[in-house]
Amino acid sequence: MSNSAVPVNLADKLAQFSELWSQKKVAVLNDYEVKLAKLKGEFVWHTHEDTDELFLVISGRLTIQLRDGDVVLGPGELFVVPRGVEHCPLAEEETAILLFEPAGTINTGDVGGPMTKAAEILG
Repeated sequence: MSNSAVPVNLADKLAQFSELWSQKKVAVLNDYEVKLAKLKGEFVWHTHEDTDELFLVISGRLTIQLRDGDVVLGPGELFVVPRGVEHCPLAEEETAILLFEPAGTINTGDVGGPMTKAAEILG
């Protein structure tokens, strides 16, 4: 991440990594981080008690499972999971997403476990 006047090209950033379920910071806005991730398969059911979480699909298809029904997103669509709402992302095919959430938000929210990973800065 740089403070120079250079735009962030999402396609270029996505081409720099292949790991699944590994968030990569590409920008910071005030106290928020803009992150990219590639997903495939099912994540874990979790909540973020103190913050909403924005998911924007860049490519592929993402199902955000909620206890009262699923939200299915295609490219160019976004959904905000409200704070405190239990959810579980699911991608049947490889899917690229952009996340927007407060700095330091733990990807697995309140459950922790082996899929917990800190976001890495993507140069």
